[in-house]
Formats: sequence, C-alpha cells, structure tokens
Amino acid sequence: MKRHLLEAADLDRDDATLVLDTAAQIESALAGREVKKLPTLRGRTVVNLFYEDSTRTRISFELAAKRLSADVINFSAKGSSVSKGESLKDTALTLEAMGSDAIVVRHGASGAPHRLAQWVQGSVVNAGDGTHEHPTQALLDAYTIRQRLGRLDGIRVVVVGDVLHSRVARSNVWLLATLGAEVTLVAPPTLLPVGVGSWPVQVGYDLDAVLPKADVVMMLRVQAERMNASFFPSAREYSRRYGLDGRRMGALPDDAIVMHPGPMNRGMEIAAVVADSARSTIVDQVGNGVSVRMAVLYLLLGGASASE
Repeated sequence: MKRHLLEAADLDRDDATLVLDTAAQIESALAGREVKKLPTLRGRTVVNLFYEDSTRTRISFELAAKRLSADVINFSAKGSSVSKGESLKDTALTLEAMGSDAIVVRHGASGAPHRLAQWVQGSVVNAGDGTHEHPTQALLDAYTIRQRLGRLDGIRVVVVGDVLHSRVARSNVWLLATLGAEVTLVAPPTLLPVGVGSWPVQVGYDLDAVLPKADVVMMLRVQAERMNASFFPSAREYSRRYGLDGRRMGALPDDAIVMHPGPMNRGMEIAAVVADSARSTIVDQVGNGVSVRMAVLYLLLGGASASE
C-alpha cells in the first residue's frame, strides 16, 4: 500500500483485497481473546484530527488504534487553538512535533487531507473531506457485502439518494468498481453531480425499476446541512419517490441486503421497518468499521504480524 489513504483510487484491486483480507484475519485473531487487543502498533501514536462532528467514524478509529495497542490523541477543532485561528498546516506540524505517526483527519474542505499529506512525514488517513471522499467507509461497506454475500465480483449495487453531497457515494463507486461490482446510481437529477457520466456507473431515476435485480441497496442520508437550495419539492415527495419502505423492500430478491452509512433519517430515505429488518446490515457496518480501520492502520504503519 501507499503511505497514505486519501481516496478510494489510492487502492488497486490487490491493495483493496489485502485490506479486506487483513480485516478478516484481525477479526479472527481477536475472536478467541478475552482482551480484544493486539500488540502490533505498540509505541506508535495515532492522532484523530476532527474538524467536523462525528460519532461512528471518530470512535471507530479510536477503538481501532487502541485495539492495536497504539497511543491515541483525540483532537477536536472545537476548544482548541483552531478556534483562535490556527491554520490546518500549523496544527498538523504541531501534532507531528509531538511525535504522531499517523493522522486521521476529517475536514469540511474537500482536499484537506491531500494538503496535510504534503506537510507531514507520517501517514495520513482521510476520514471524510467535504463532499469529496470517505475511503474507509467504502472499505467497510465492501467488507460487509463480502461477508454477507460471499463475493464482490459481479454483485449489483444500487446507491440511492443524495449522491451530490455524498463522499460515501464517491468512494463506494470507485472502490466497488475496482473490486468488480456493478454500480447503479438512482437519484433525482438535481442530486447527481456534474461529471457523473464519466464515473464507472449506470444512472437511473426510477427506484422501483432497479430493485428486482439488486443484490445490495445502499441508501444515502439526505444531507440537509450541506444544501443551500431546493433540490427537491418536499421531504414527503422525496420519500415517496426515493425512500426505501416495506413495500419496496418486498420487491428485492430473497438474498438482497440493505445498507446505510448512518446517521439515518428514519422515515425519509429509509423506513424503520427496513432499517430494523433482517436484511439490514447497518449494525454490521458499524462493527466491521473497527476491523477494517484496524487493518488500514496496521498496513500503513507496518505493524508486526496480525496473528501475534
């Protein structure tokens, strides 16, 4: 693997498969242990540098680093020198001077992790930058699909909703295509990004038309906080056309699964009966996120054998 993980395109098929296989090995190694810890990154320091609010991703990375026996520094922009005007570069150089080996960064500006990678000697992991990418979310989604369906090659994945503002959608499109899946985007025309025609996907506007052949349906959160215009008439109209309810879930093939990166707008893009059903992998995705992020940190920082 490269020194950093900044976007899904950083991973070719072999690298992506290595991450998924390593996550499976780590999960297996921890399964029989009373203390869920491996000594592989003892003496290393991982900094979680979060400029945006997060629950799942921040806690997941913190737990991943601690389970690898690394020292962890959680840095929140709120209540730090950032609120006094300190730049991202100066913050990064300060953290590096304190001995950080890896910086996990979430930032509201697309491209911020790429700039960070130019300034520091250690590894940088993109934990979400603006509306750009979120590569570890795509990896944990791919891991979950492989875990539930046994493969990724030829799997038909339908990604539904607010693609325009979704870094999860971008990372998933590129990673799943790299791993041999067939991806279809379904969204209102106003919620598809410019240039989507160059992505390795098919595009549709009718959710009901694609469900009967889908192996995976990945629902995206409607990101109202990133919208400054009317992208659809109303929440009710959006839910009627693009929400996954019990009736639509019934149109899926018997083995199909339903995914959501969270947090969910229950009753809007996904109904409670779907989110809480046996088809849902939403809780699995959260759990798998720890194993996958352990694998990423382990591979980037060159730890000892995962079976130790």
